Amino acid sequence: MRLITSTEELRDLCRDMAAQPFAAVDTEFMRETTYWPKLCLIQAAAPGVEAVIDPLAQGLDLTPFLELLSNPAVLKVFHAARQDLEIFLKLGGALPNPVFDTQIAAMACGYGDSIAYDALVQQVLKRRIDKSSRFTDWSRRPLSDAQLSYALADVTHLRDLYPKIKHKLESEGRAHWLDEELANLTDPEIYDTTPEKAWKRLKLRKTTADYVLGLQVAAAWRERQAQQRDVPRGRIVKDEALYEIAEHRPKASGDFDRMRAVPRGFGNSRAAQDLIAALDRAFSDPNRVHYKHERPPPTPAGIGPTIELLKVLLRYEAETHGVAPRLIASAADVEAIAARDDADVAALCGWRREVFGERALALKHGQLALKLRDGKVIVEAS
Repeated sequence: MRLITSTEELRDLCRDMAAQPFAAVDTEFMRETTYWPKLCLIQAAAPGVEAVIDPLAQGLDLTPFLELLSNPAVLKVFHAARQDLEIFLKLGGALPNPVFDTQIAAMACGYGDSIAYDALVQQVLKRRIDKSSRFTDWSRRPLSDAQLSYALADVTHLRDLYPKIKHKLESEGRAHWLDEELANLTDPEIYDTTPEKAWKRLKLRKTTADYVLGLQVAAAWRERQAQQRDVPRGRIVKDEALYEIAEHRPKASGDFDRMRAVPRGFGNSRAAQDLIAALDRAFSDPNRVHYKHERPPPTPAGIGPTIELLKVLLRYEAETHGVAPRLIASAADVEAIAARDDADVAALCGWRREVFGERALALKHGQLALKLRDGKVIVEAS
């Protein structure tokens, strides 16, 4: 077991890994009681080299590893990478690049939609993962041998998994199918925690300008409070409270007492006064931007059966090609195609058009037919 606890050891490890074409990376972190994830362990494995890095070790400088993550000559392999990437973005100010996500790749290989890591390892490598240490406290030191072995195994399995997934993608001509998804994964916008953008994570219940402005202000206030205090958003107030605040726009402490989702006594807190002041500033600003809801084009009447037929075709093509339906087309894509032949959706572009889009248009215009034969759907020219 190579356990890295000093900067010199880390520098040596990263030098060894930089000589390899790829490095598998995994992390153990905790965020149940914090806003920002607390990184507790980093596991890394490349061909012929593997180690566990203790980021909580006194005096350890992670700079060599962050430089490895940004090294364009080394592909960084993750499984379900989003939270790992978020952690490294906050630590180093940049996203790892280039990256490969085996969970995304598995969808193109026919292993299902968002397959769990242990299930993928079992299907591809025929190995069972010991889960006994999965929910241990990774922040406590010293870590046990069982914890370290579990953590290292996670990333060595990933190291062995990647070449097999890569070979399958290339042999079936599907490597380029992942380009868009991997590009989205490394888009800094999806990791943006700017408080003023927090409202976009919430589902609008009303679209009037005043309601949306109230929700924008309340959500930004909560996000800022959570970040400053390093606690989960829900520890400040729940989403339901934000909706009530947007609806009633409190102007005095007592107004909060009439809201069911706001904690009792909240109106007397300094945080409540800050929120009232923020709402007052926003609504008093003569230059504020008034939200205008852009309604999607109306769905043509009687289009429902067409949408359902296209969904059946999508499922059929997904099973035929051994790929998760979600990778080919979203529900919104299907609805858009049903409504318009020239819909601006991914399912009518590139490889998705070849696999599904062209046949979807053909079905829509009666050039294909769906039939049942021996209890199975078949597609025939009509």
